[in-house]
Amino acid sequence: MTTGASLRPPLRLVEITPANLDAALGIRVLPEQEHAVSPVVKSLAEAYVHPDAAWPRLILDGDRAVGFLMAFFDIDWYEDGSVRRSGLWRLNIAAGEQGQGYGRFAVESVATRIRRRGGKECWVTWHPGPNGPEGFYLGLGFRPNGETSEGETVGVLKLD
Repeated sequence: MTTGASLRPPLRLVEITPANLDAALGIRVLPEQEHAVSPVVKSLAEAYVHPDAAWPRLILDGDRAVGFLMAFFDIDWYEDGSVRRSGLWRLNIAAGEQGQGYGRFAVESVATRIRRRGGKECWVTWHPGPNGPEGFYLGLGFRPNGETSEGETVGVLKLD
């Protein structure tokens, strides 16, 4: 007997493997968002050349690929090594899947992982301007800290 609980399959993050690589590469944001986020293929290339920094994952709803994220944990934010940060490097939710909670799930999953590692903040950068993700990140509680990185706004979510 059900008690009104959702029968939706569990959302989960999975490692990118040969078996799901094509699904990951098939994730495309809305055309008007393409200027604001790099494609999955670039993220996977960056993960390949920065294996100690990048944590790429496919977002699944049941067995269906709905998005991609890449997180980073305890990286040197500045070249001098004076600041270490953890956060969300990249988030791509498929065009037809946006607005269904997958992005929120991704951010919450990364924040949970940061907390488990003893972190108190989750960092992200976003492309400012029209059709960018600023409203999404602000709605989740991220706040700009006054920095920019490669022309993008730097935001932080306090995890206390």
